[in-house]
Amino acid sequence: MKVAVAGLGLIGGSFFKAAKKAGHDVAGLHHGDCGEKLSDAELVMVCMPPEAIVPWIAAHRNDFRKGAVVVDICGTKRNIMRAISKVEKNGWTFIGGHPMAGREVSGYENSLAGLFKGASMILVPEKNGAPKEVLAKLEAFFKSVGFARVVVADAKTHDSMIAFTSQLCHVIATSYSRDPKVARSLGFSAGSYDDMTRIATQNEDDWSRLYLGNKDSLVKVLDSFIARMGEMRGAIASGDEKKLKRMIREGTKAKKIELARRSAQ
Repeated sequence: MKVAVAGLGLIGGSFFKAAKKAGHDVAGLHHGDCGEKLSDAELVMVCMPPEAIVPWIAAHRNDFRKGAVVVDICGTKRNIMRAISKVEKNGWTFIGGHPMAGREVSGYENSLAGLFKGASMILVPEKNGAPKEVLAKLEAFFKSVGFARVVVADAKTHDSMIAFTSQLCHVIATSYSRDPKVARSLGFSAGSYDDMTRIATQNEDDWSRLYLGNKDSLVKVLDSFIARMGEMRGAIASGDEKKLKRMIREGTKAKKIELARRSAQ
């Protein structure tokens, strides 16, 4: 497949490297370098910061070839889908995308051809849907670069779930790492501490925009999480071992069910 990757940071660079490794005809577009590389592409991956995605697509709406598919990689979808619905499409199709993969570092120099191995790729068609053959073509491409599964969802479902599975985790990691004890943790930490704080080294510009672009969904999951934390704190403070054991059992059971479902797929 002829692929153009616009934006060669961590994710764009990884798509560029992974697609090349998989044997696709790939062009990397950076700093406005487009021309024939863009007009020839069957698939255009727009791997830019959230605020740059729609303006770039709108500016190049007449440069995409007829039949091309344009996919973004923004971590929130309702705002992108609303804005892109107003862009005139001359024979090309837009489908929102979100690769569930990343690293705690940024930049092309940190991109990896194997970044997407075993990950999920979420696709969000516009409200009028997308042809089955287009979705099938995209699924084949994304699996060819390493993704284990492709999930199709609407924008609202995507944003609600991502608030829980991604953004909440980053908020927790940031909040945890702001504690003064972090500076004194050397020699007192093991795997659990490392796992919980690994994603605390976030890009402040990107992540603050992602949080605010999905604030209604994120506040809901934060409120629910804070309530559960308060319940556990109360049980510990009052010495209520029975209640504490119940909550531990509930968490263990829920995680075991999730792990069983993953292994069954």
